Amino acid sequence: MFNLKLNESRQRLIPLLVSLLLSFPVLADEPFIVGVGTHLFNKSSYPPSLMKMISEAGIDSIRDDAYWSTAEPRRGQLHIDASWQSYLADAKENKLRPLLVLDYGNPFYENNAKPRNASLRKAFADYAKFVSRKLGNSVSFYEVWNEWDSDDPADRALSNDYAALVDETAQRIRSQNSDVKILAGAVTNKGIDLGFANRLIEADVLSKVDGLSLHPSVYCRNAEHRTPEHWINWMRDVSADLKSLANRPVPLYLTEMGWPSNDGKCGVDEQTQAAYLARTFFLARTVPEIKGIWWYDLLNDGNDRNDLKQNFGLLQQDQQPKPAYRTLKVISPVLREFAYESEKSRFDGPNYLLRFTRGTEQVLVAWTTAERQVIRAEASSVQHGNVQIINTGEPEKGRIDSAIPWQCDGSRCSAQIPVGEFPIIISLGNRPAIFAQERTWPVVTTARDHLPFP
Repeated sequence: MFNLKLNESRQRLIPLLVSLLLSFPVLADEPFIVGVGTHLFNKSSYPPSLMKMISEAGIDSIRDDAYWSTAEPRRGQLHIDASWQSYLADAKENKLRPLLVLDYGNPFYENNAKPRNASLRKAFADYAKFVSRKLGNSVSFYEVWNEWDSDDPADRALSNDYAALVDETAQRIRSQNSDVKILAGAVTNKGIDLGFANRLIEADVLSKVDGLSLHPSVYCRNAEHRTPEHWINWMRDVSADLKSLANRPVPLYLTEMGWPSNDGKCGVDEQTQAAYLARTFFLARTVPEIKGIWWYDLLNDGNDRNDLKQNFGLLQQDQQPKPAYRTLKVISPVLREFAYESEKSRFDGPNYLLRFTRGTEQVLVAWTTAERQVIRAEASSVQHGNVQIINTGEPEKGRIDSAIPWQCDGSRCSAQIPVGEFPIIISLGNRPAIFAQERTWPVVTTARDHLPFP
């Protein structure tokens, strides 16, 4: 009798286990998106090496503008430009997911006016429907307009008209492609501060789209508030406010984010741009609502070192890599493939110690905003030899032997590692068995000038 009941229990349990296994991929979070803006979609040609360079940097999504005026060069005559087809073919070949911004006016519709009335909204939605039908599954994301709020971020009528445009446009896109992700907002930093993003939540935009897109740049704020660390504190507050309004977490897609490497006002040097890039991407992983960042942007737009707008690129105008490109290339595997472990991470004054895991593999990402510090990294399994690290300030070296030995006491090992403004990716080896006790809080100690790692 006992065996019969056991067999019956097993028969009931097996379908449940199968169901759980099948549902697991749905429950798992999607990989963090590492993206970049390209400004190539509307060019008749561009060097073929560019898409390859994007892919080689570990970038998996590219953002560009699908202008209404290009898709409808004559009123009522819609077409897909050859440059668009070429760009999307290159993206597919390099396994890149395009994000297209449906934006800006058309000279045949009230002289490029924003679609704020019913007739213009219909014309814009017709263009969006046509583009989404013709481009099909070659596009992964659509974003409705770019920085609509820039005219007057505090104007409620402006946000209401945008919400109406999103409603109509999203319906048209969904009728052609139910799988594509639709983003709304592209809200500027001023729009975030002056309530434009909040008003979109209040207008129930989230019921029409898959996420809210933001452009939360801080590069022209005062010196105290323009660092990645102050930026992420602001982002946490923004996310919390939006969550409170929506009564649920709001997926955030940061479709423009960056620092210019110009001389003079608002600029930083190229090394600082690279350090800020690394810290921004790693810190973004600490806010679960942030689903990805599209760095602004791929190429410098000119050679004038004094012009802020010409110096945002990962690459020089002649495609030569800037330090930011090389740094992104070395950190992108951690950003995309590793899970952030909040309970084992620590912000200790100027020191940041973030834990990430991939399967059993563990790494600690550490840096300081102060003068050079020394952190004590602890591994939860026995380590042999010297600590293996990646210095994101010297990405061309890849993973190296730090010449700093692990100090082990039984099954616990620790090491003292100096850190600076560039994050150091420290290999902590593999986690022990799931049932083993683990205590892996990093501990900050004092700086020591004689330590071998620069």
